[in-house]
Amino acid sequence: MKLMIDLNLLLDVFQKRQPHYNASAQVLDFALKNNCGCVAAHAITTLHYLVTRYADRRQANELTDWLLKNFTIAPADQSTFLRARTLNFADFEDAVVCACAEQQHCQYIVTRNSKDFLLASVAVATPAEFLASVIS
Repeated sequence: MKLMIDLNLLLDVFQKRQPHYNASAQVLDFALKNNCGCVAAHAITTLHYLVTRYADRRQANELTDWLLKNFTIAPADQSTFLRARTLNFADFEDAVVCACAEQQHCQYIVTRNSKDFLLASVAVATPAEFLASVIS
């Protein structure tokens, strides 16, 4: 099994955002234990930028290194963006996440914004839904 972990789950965990922290942390823990987590490449740069803003560069670098060590990074090249453009999502960034999930042959996109992925060709689950259906 492969999981595309959406940026909002990573932010939930790294910023300890309540009430989402526990479920998102459990999904990340599952992905780590089962070596099945994928992150879209553009999420790495976004996370680095955000952590530098709310913390500092050292923490952003440590987070980046941790992600690179523990997750498959789904590359985004011209074919990824061309595929994303065909998906007709309201949000292009979400379409890119979906295209990355397709290319990595992910079984799930785990996100708190499942309504943004209604047109996804990959199964979509919130952290709670994923935990209830897959882990239980």
